[in-house]
Amino acid sequence: MSNRLAGETSPYLLQHADNPVDWYPWGDEALARAKREDKPIFLSIGYAACHWCHVMEHESFENEATAALLNRDFVCIKVDREERPDLDEIYMAATIAIAGSGGWPMSVFLDSEQQPFFAGTYFPPTDRWGRPGFPTILARIAELWRTRRADLARQAKELTEHVRSQFEHQTRAAISGDLNATAVRELAQSFDAEWGGFSAAPKFPPSASLVLLLRHHGRTGDESALFMATRTLDAMKNGGMYDQLGGGFARYSTDERWLVPHFEKMLYDNAELTKTYLAAFQVTGDVEYRRVATETLDYVLREMQGAHGGYFSATDADSEGEEGKYFVFSFDEVAAALDRESSERFAFFYDVTPEGNWEGKNVLHRPRSLAEAARELGTSEVELERSLAASRRTLLELRSARVPPLLDDKILAAWNGLMIAAAADGFRVLRDRRYLESAERAARFVLERLRRADGGLYRTARGERAHLDAYLEDYAFVADGLVSLYEAGGAEAFLHEALVLAERMLADFGAEGGAFFGTSARHEALVARPREGHDGALPNANAVAARVLARLARHFARDDLAARARDAVEAYGSLMTRAPRAFATALGVIDLLEAPPLELAIVGATESSEREALEAALAGAYLPDAIRGHSDPGRAASSLPLVSDKTLVGGNAALYVCRNFACQAPITEAAGVARALATRA
Repeated sequence: MSNRLAGETSPYLLQHADNPVDWYPWGDEALARAKREDKPIFLSIGYAACHWCHVMEHESFENEATAALLNRDFVCIKVDREERPDLDEIYMAATIAIAGSGGWPMSVFLDSEQQPFFAGTYFPPTDRWGRPGFPTILARIAELWRTRRADLARQAKELTEHVRSQFEHQTRAAISGDLNATAVRELAQSFDAEWGGFSAAPKFPPSASLVLLLRHHGRTGDESALFMATRTLDAMKNGGMYDQLGGGFARYSTDERWLVPHFEKMLYDNAELTKTYLAAFQVTGDVEYRRVATETLDYVLREMQGAHGGYFSATDADSEGEEGKYFVFSFDEVAAALDRESSERFAFFYDVTPEGNWEGKNVLHRPRSLAEAARELGTSEVELERSLAASRRTLLELRSARVPPLLDDKILAAWNGLMIAAAADGFRVLRDRRYLESAERAARFVLERLRRADGGLYRTARGERAHLDAYLEDYAFVADGLVSLYEAGGAEAFLHEALVLAERMLADFGAEGGAFFGTSARHEALVARPREGHDGALPNANAVAARVLARLARHFARDDLAARARDAVEAYGSLMTRAPRAFATALGVIDLLEAPPLELAIVGATESSEREALEAALAGAYLPDAIRGHSDPGRAASSLPLVSDKTLVGGNAALYVCRNFACQAPITEAAGVARALATRA
């Protein structure tokens, strides 16, 4: 029999709908029952692509005896962390305070007032590995609830106060000195010069830090910053964390070499890494970075965008009950699929061996460059790449016939915003119109299907149902993506939609003179109202909110928006001064606010060859703080300050480059673009 999760939209919750556990989704029904029956709450938080979540489900939540303990002594609530980032953030703070570290599945025990008193992550089904088994934990907590309630109440109160203190408003401080340089020095202290990255295993893609390094190099010419960025980018794209056949990145590498991934793929990682590789291509001109950005975008368009236009959330690490089974190859599989010469070349280049490099199978990676491999194989780079490309197509087709990992096909507003920005940037830099069309389809989906009747946003949609009020990150990321979409393609309606969302964000999430809250003023009452300023797996929502306000301030000549953006980032000024590397996105906003204004206005018929020539000439320029405007004289006149007074020149498309509130003579020939950008006066 199905439990109460059967009516949910989250694939993660639906995975548990047939458990013998009497699961509730988070909501009034479950909370009221806990009060009425005077039972503690067992709160389990995870997500659909989480390997250890699947393990704990199979070992414990599908076990009839364990389920009986849960159903007898607890009210059990299951939460998808991706749908409810507020609950995840609150109870992760509690879990870290108790257990010393966090992760998923997150297992938290609450009183009927939602206050946590005990927490952990994965618990095995029996006592082992020095960890108590889950039934042992359940029996002990049930006994304490009956016999030492006062002690639990005291612990719950203290822990809740600790959690609340994590989100307390910081004293605003102006940003002084070059914190970017300090952050770069901090990154250098933890940099792995051999393999790239800034930590020991496991290694997560440090997108925000890499963008900071590229920005710092672009502004100062610091070669050490560029080396740290490119060393890491090279190691990630050459390792097994990058899908060498299908494109796109896995969530993280389990080892220091970026070889063996945790095979789940998340939309947000691929959005942020696409933007990072595009920026690296502009900075260095390295076509390898263009290749990776292109392949990642193509993967998203092929596998992660629905017919409705929305981008899906993730794919699982597991298939057929085994982690990574879909992605790895044996030596014999490769030999059987390809002719002898092709298989030898492919095996050499991607390190495919009879013994394997992971659990007897092979994670494809590139231990040597194409040039090095061609020399050792005695062939040309062109011929080797031709052979490898044909082999990749063959093996991708073979892989596609396997049982695929679960697709988490819910649509999240925030993550779609990140991918809209990435696809828009993809078009702006790579000039492939497929990426612009993809971003526009996703934007229309969000603005139509995730729009509430009152003009606000929903967090999530699946099938015909959209629900859950959106969070700060939803408004900030979507608005930021819409600005990028306008700046890439010139459809002014998207910029006006961004302003509407930003105004709503200010009204619902803002605090006078301070940081934005993660939840709106109308949100349900929880034990804490989260807000924070540092980056995590996602770019910090407060910083992105400030960034979109700063961008809109330039487009609409709104000094009030720029002031509010500064308030939001300077709310964490004291913390940024102490640990700037944790605030990479916020530091980028400071750059945007303080850099001399660089404005680029392009006038010309949309999709005309003249305008496209100017756009293509701009595509390779790394200008992270530039604001871009578009005007098509054949359409309704624009009221935007940047373009309202710009005209064609002699009937020809023109680019206007404006610095420090003064514009150079308009440019009509692509050959003049680089010279105009280099002119500082």
